[in-house]
Formats: sequence, C-alpha cells, structure tokens
Amino acid sequence: MALLDRVLRRAPRAGALVEEQRMSVIEHLEALRRALIISIAAWALTTVAAFFVSGQVLSYFVTRAGIKQAIYLHPAGGIITELQVALYIGLVLAAPVVIQQIWWFVSPGLHSHERRVMLPLIVATIAFFGLGVAAAVYALPLYIRVLDAFAPSHVTYLPDITELVGFILTMVIGFGLVFELPVVIVVLGLLHVVSSRWLYKNRPWWFIGLALIANFLTPGVDPLTPMIMFVPLYLFYEGSTLVLKLIGR
Repeated sequence: MALLDRVLRRAPRAGALVEEQRMSVIEHLEALRRALIISIAAWALTTVAAFFVSGQVLSYFVTRAGIKQAIYLHPAGGIITELQVALYIGLVLAAPVVIQQIWWFVSPGLHSHERRVMLPLIVATIAFFGLGVAAAVYALPLYIRVLDAFAPSHVTYLPDITELVGFILTMVIGFGLVFELPVVIVVLGLLHVVSSRWLYKNRPWWFIGLALIANFLTPGVDPLTPMIMFVPLYLFYEGSTLVLKLIGR
C-alpha cells in the first residue's frame, strides 16, 4: 500500500491545484491501462505461438511421468488440454514483457536506492521460480510412482489427460513458489519484518520446518530422496540470511 501511495503521488505535492491532482490520477490510470493492454496482448501473442508446440510439450510431460498412454473423456478434451498448456507456456514466455510493464509503471514512485534493489529482486524471482519448475519436472516420475503405490489392489490407473495436466501444473507452480523462499526472506528483511539475528536465533525451527516441507514435496520411503529438496532449500535459507547480515539487516 505504501508503494502504491507513492506511485500515485508522483504528481507535485506542495501547492498543487485540485484539478492538477485529478489529472495526475487520471494520467496514472491511463498508464495502468496501457501496461495492462500491452501485457495482455503479449500473453495472447505468446499463447498463440505456444499452441503450435503445446502438443509436443504435453507429450513430454506424459512421457516424463512414465505414462505410456493417456485418455480423455470429453470429445473436446484433447484440444482443450492443449489450449490450457498453451496458456501457461504463453504466460511464461510473456513474463519478461509483463515484468517490464510493471517496472515501467512502478519505477517513478521508487527512490533511487529502491530502484537499484528492485531489478536484482526481479531477476532472482524469475531464476528461483525456474529452479523450482526444473525440480518439479525432475520429481514428477517419483510422485506418480509413489501415488500409484498407494492405490488399492486390483485397481488400475487410467490417466485422464485433463486431470494429469492439472496435477502437473499444480505441482510445477507449487515447487516454483516454494523455491521463492530466499526472495521472500530478503524482501521481509528489507521491510524490517525479519532480521538476520532473528533468523539465526530460530535456525533449529527453520531446519525442522524445511525438512518437513522437503518430505512433503518429495514423497518416498527412503531417507535420501527428500534430501534432493532439503539441501537446496536449506542453502537458500542460509544464503539469504547471510545476505541480510552483509547489508546490515
């Protein structure tokens, strides 16, 4: 809210006329409309382009999940699923344009030192989300095998492509959000919500919490598989805490 208030106050403050202030608000609404139109147009164009490769991406996910043949129960299920995949691919491809438009709209309301921090945070957000997506794709076969092992005997899994894609997309987004942990910690530190001293003081609780998250995200009976998730998460925690300590937070 504070950032939004500062963006809306880019007009002259002292001695400004009411009409000038109203025009300033209108100008900012026009800027917001322009940013939304450009972002939606970029998403639409990338979605159309992604639709031509959505079938190959869908086949890759099915193969990666270890499924030989998937089915769909609705006559239009196949094309709808490809369109759904294209929408998500288009959003990923349009993300640089969307982020650029957000930056263009917000940056005039930021101080110079905040502008220097914002760009690295944007890059880090994209990078860590990409790492989460890669981890989700890596863990996908494990998820399918473990969930299938809990099925009752004499019950056969017939994968519906619509449900399978929904499951995969939920898993990918979930991993991507979890991998935003270092960005969240750094931002909270910059906002003085947490400090490096508090993070170090509560390190045992972070250790236990991250271990539980890793076990939930990587199901398996062996103790080594969750380490694939736990090690990077814990390194993210230690690294982001060290960053806050180095910048005096």
